[in-house]
Amino acid sequence: MRTAALFDIDGTLLSVNSAPLYAKWLRRQGRARRRDLVRTAYYLVRYKLNLLDLETAISQVSGMIAGQSEEEVARSCERWYREVVRDYLVPGMVALLEEHRAAGHVIAFLSSSTHYLARPLARDLGVEHLLVTRLEVVDGLFTGRPVRPVCYGPGKVHWARAFAVEQDVDLGSSWFYTDSVTDLPVLEIVGHPRVVNPDRLLRREARRRGWTVVDPARDVRVAS
Repeated sequence: MRTAALFDIDGTLLSVNSAPLYAKWLRRQGRARRRDLVRTAYYLVRYKLNLLDLETAISQVSGMIAGQSEEEVARSCERWYREVVRDYLVPGMVALLEEHRAAGHVIAFLSSSTHYLARPLARDLGVEHLLVTRLEVVDGLFTGRPVRPVCYGPGKVHWARAFAVEQDVDLGSSWFYTDSVTDLPVLEIVGHPRVVNPDRLLRREARRRGWTVVDPARDVRVAS
């Protein structure tokens, strides 16, 4: 069986959470209202406290784009990634990813972020496998529903295990890098849990369990 290295995106490969970046970017283009920024900030606070029902939140956000063209949204997100997001890649985490690649490990993103952020990032970093939140599309249009289970909490465990079966991966010998306490279910099933610049709740849990804490240099404005 093979060994994998799984990477969260927001707060791990990126030095920030991408949701506020996207909301602000839409706001600058006149495509989001002030209350959309407030709602994003509210969701982020609840996420950091491990109180967010992300499935409900994603369902609400998905409903806002029901009927829109997936192609147009994907094209918009590609531009957002190029103009804003890629500057927040953490060099130390990119270096770690390359070390795993050199060791022959299977590299995958395991993130609650959507495919529309993960795909351009994966192209930049040469990552093939994307275990991320997907939105339902029929005839090229968003239905307003996420594909369940959402890749969050227990849903991440579902997709990680499905990936392990599909790719002949032994999770017991694999790595998972994340910053968030919401990822405890996955950290508990891999052989090498790695806690990256963790939130307060996860840092406390990592100390209790003796997990390795990774604090790479976080130069938040590094051009690719």
